[in-house]
Amino acid sequence: MTSPNDKNAPAKLAPRGMRRNLASYGDPGFSLFLRKAFIKAAGFSDDALDRPIIGITNTFSDFNPCHGNVPRLIEAVKRGVMLAGGLPMEFPTVSIHESFSNPTSMFLRNLMAIDTEEMIRAQPMDSVVLIGGCDKTVPAQLMGAVSADVPAIQLITGPMLVGHHKGEILGACTDCRRLWGQHRAGTIDEAEIEVLSGRLAPTQGTCMVMGTASTMGCLVEALGIALPGTGTIPATHADRIRAAEASGKQAVALAKGTVRPGGERPGGLRPSELLTETAFRNAMVVLQAIGGSTNGLVHLAAIARRAGLSIDLEEFDAIGRAVPVLIDLKPSGDHYMEHFHWAGGVPKLMKELRAHLALDALTISGQTIGEIADAAEEVPNQTIIRSAASPLKQTGGMAVLRGNLAPGGAVIKHSAASPGLLQHTGRAVVFDSVEDMVTRMDDPALDVNADDVLVLRNAGPKGAPGMPEAGYLPIPKKLAQAGVKDMVRISDARMSGTAFGTIVLHITPESAVGGPLGLVRDGDLIRLDVPARQIELLVDAAELERRKAQWQAPAHLSEPSRGYRGLYLGSVLQADEGCDFDFC
Repeated sequence: MTSPNDKNAPAKLAPRGMRRNLASYGDPGFSLFLRKAFIKAAGFSDDALDRPIIGITNTFSDFNPCHGNVPRLIEAVKRGVMLAGGLPMEFPTVSIHESFSNPTSMFLRNLMAIDTEEMIRAQPMDSVVLIGGCDKTVPAQLMGAVSADVPAIQLITGPMLVGHHKGEILGACTDCRRLWGQHRAGTIDEAEIEVLSGRLAPTQGTCMVMGTASTMGCLVEALGIALPGTGTIPATHADRIRAAEASGKQAVALAKGTVRPGGERPGGLRPSELLTETAFRNAMVVLQAIGGSTNGLVHLAAIARRAGLSIDLEEFDAIGRAVPVLIDLKPSGDHYMEHFHWAGGVPKLMKELRAHLALDALTISGQTIGEIADAAEEVPNQTIIRSAASPLKQTGGMAVLRGNLAPGGAVIKHSAASPGLLQHTGRAVVFDSVEDMVTRMDDPALDVNADDVLVLRNAGPKGAPGMPEAGYLPIPKKLAQAGVKDMVRISDARMSGTAFGTIVLHITPESAVGGPLGLVRDGDLIRLDVPARQIELLVDAAELERRKAQWQAPAHLSEPSRGYRGLYLGSVLQADEGCDFDFC
């Protein structure tokens, strides 16, 4: 006897191909007949319709230049599917670009995740190729794929190539921020900044520094849900097209159930089997070692939550203390993604990280992480991927902070911070919202000096809403003009992975839901101690209780909201849970 939940029970064969996910007409036979009748209007033969069906997400949009190569990738994926005996079926989903999403791309990430999940569920596909690259696209696709739990493979669109200006190599968007800071300080004029706008992002593809898009490109390899070496290939290179073809072929193997330990068994390797606690720990190791985006931690938490797991912030911090930054890329280092790729990419990095990784973790290729690491290309004299004996930074890229300002945790990318500010006490200069910051930051009358701590609140998931990448508070104009390059800045917002500075982010709980950040007042002393992992408001408990009794939530949280905004405000979780919806 076996119970319905007995893992040793014989596997039940699910319907395959055109018989999957039939529309409900009260008669399954009629449903299949009608489906075939309509699909045959597109000219398909019975032979084609009897093949494994491979879904291919189309995230192309004229508003999304990062995904400008998607049409060619789809063509190559289809070729790979057909070479392997499958039937490719392309379908559209939401397309999100960082710079073309109001109020923020993060606000729309969960919508894309729902769209991806429901389209995978609704349509007949035996496996799916997820094509994405821009910052919130890949996590949204993985969140949806984990929930739908159909065999899936991630295909990254790839980073763009570097730009050039007056003999200097440029990269979006770390150099965007550096040069814009110089423009604000008056050292770059209007004419030159306009020229620079045409040189910072010279090709299709995602940002070529270790921002969120590049971070996710590395993490999908660490998680094992992308083919080895495919997360870092430049968007414009022929290898990117070949990676698409190979991903299409592998999607057919997934659909046939041949990518499993011990050979073929009924059903393909599903995300829930691949994205295990071990896989997420490997991803955390890689995230620390690449000096990755702080956004990557939020996205990992959201993906893990869809898999019924959680990201332990204390474990992540402990990994960061043990695992050094090994990748010399901006903003933590000096180079760019194409240099990382040609130095050996993620496989070579994992080879250097062998002591910290679970090497027996399975990947979508059928290989283990250890086998991929062993096969990594050795590039003589490359210096982009460091050894553990010669790291770029002695500890990992990020640290998790706690204290009376962040009882649920906060994060700092200390690998891209100013060492002299990692232990600092300063006077708070408080901005109540993004709008308040925009209005007052450059006011010559603003009471601020270089030793102060800039505080932005009501910029979290519910407060903004959408948790904008406003955590990179600009240096007040009068200080920038005086040569100040960095200050301690804290907020419940996010920051682009391309940014740099001594910036504390994701303070949880956010101020808009009653978090202690909402109690800070101008002139309060704040102490940051990154080595001790502390962020403290130096105000006594009795005074904080008095302020708490006077605190009021932002008005928009009590106002009627319709549609997706209403759903978002009512359901979004905090940063430590990935800012997913509570019902997902």
